[in-house]
Amino acid sequence: MKVLAFGANVGILEYMISLYRLKHTVKLGLRSLAAHQLRSFLTILGIVLGVGSVIVMLAVGEAARYEALKQLEDLGANTIILRSVKPQDEADKKTNTDISAYGLTFPDLARIQSTIPSITSANPMREFRKTVRHLEKNLEARIVSITSDFLKQNNIKLSQGRNINEVDERTFANVAIIGSATAEKLFPTSDPIGRTISIDDLEGAKSFVIIGVTEPKILATGGQTGNSADFSRVVFIPFSSDRARFGRELISIKAGIQIEIMDMSQITVTVDSTDRVKATARVLESLIEAYHPNKDVQIAVPLDLLEKAEKTQQLFTLVLGAIAMISLVVGGIGIMNIMLATVTERTREVGVRRSLGAKRKDIALQFLVETLVLTCTGGLLGVGIGIGLTEIITEVFGLPTIIQLWSPLVAFGTSVLVGLVSGSYPARKAARLDPIEALRHE
Repeated sequence: MKVLAFGANVGILEYMISLYRLKHTVKLGLRSLAAHQLRSFLTILGIVLGVGSVIVMLAVGEAARYEALKQLEDLGANTIILRSVKPQDEADKKTNTDISAYGLTFPDLARIQSTIPSITSANPMREFRKTVRHLEKNLEARIVSITSDFLKQNNIKLSQGRNINEVDERTFANVAIIGSATAEKLFPTSDPIGRTISIDDLEGAKSFVIIGVTEPKILATGGQTGNSADFSRVVFIPFSSDRARFGRELISIKAGIQIEIMDMSQITVTVDSTDRVKATARVLESLIEAYHPNKDVQIAVPLDLLEKAEKTQQLFTLVLGAIAMISLVVGGIGIMNIMLATVTERTREVGVRRSLGAKRKDIALQFLVETLVLTCTGGLLGVGIGIGLTEIITEVFGLPTIIQLWSPLVAFGTSVLVGLVSGSYPARKAARLDPIEALRHE
């Protein structure tokens, strides 16, 4: 029992000695850094800038990814969008008259609703530009004729009033919902609800009573170019009212007379299951190609666009992060350079410590501690500066930024890893110095 107790006491003593040596080594490292504060600050500057730039780059990239995906998600993962596209060679020019008949038709809508069982709804929409007036104020706005499901389907919210309903559609009601920008332009100081606006037309202005105002909204169009549409400077009217008041022919006079014959600009198809979206899209393509050989209808599948956007934005964020990581590597090279110079500068100190009984691991640990203190300090400062810069970018420049929890952790962890890699070689070099040669060093 006495032998066991003696062995236990020896183990505790060795542990305490090791702890003391570690504490003493850390103190020496911190004292050395404190003795050269300016050099230490300049050394960690590269790490500070590197960590800060990583956080800012990833925050900007994450915000861009979120905005792009949010717009596409508004279209719905279980929807398919068919849009009318004007063919380049479709115009029939006769005596300064440009006549174009193209795009989706009511027979197309009937075929889609009756022949594809996986489709639960098919909502038509038409849009065109007209001058909208109220008293002496006017603006050029997009007139968008919709069904009652359009706002909900595209996640467009009302700030005032009510939505277009089925009664409005059945009775061809002269009602309208205006976008936020339209409301600010035509009604800068008054409540637009219940007021009347007029929409210019060659056959005479058409009057509509305002029943609602929408919140600002940017919506992905679902086209191949990935463009977005601003649904703030718009006037929404019932689809049936558009057909009754404006007809099929949209006439405009600019450099001559332009006549467009188009039943609808878009049909938004809802599929009963996300798993059947792509198969339904292929059936729709075959159906449309059979009746539109001139390629005047474009089909977009938001689910495909969403998947592509996710991959593109992930690659974009990765590239931004990689560019920022270069700053960390440059900072690590700077730390290695300074630590190598420090080893040469303190060669005699190493020799004295070795002659007094310090082990190689104590010497290596001292230099490694100095490196880790530099990189950890630089990493923490960089995290603070990076978070602060993202707030400044959002407030001053109006650019959206999103900091994910993993972003500062990755940036700080990378800075520590860079410090370990950068400091390991100088630490090993210092530990391998011959004590006698080190004492002779001037």
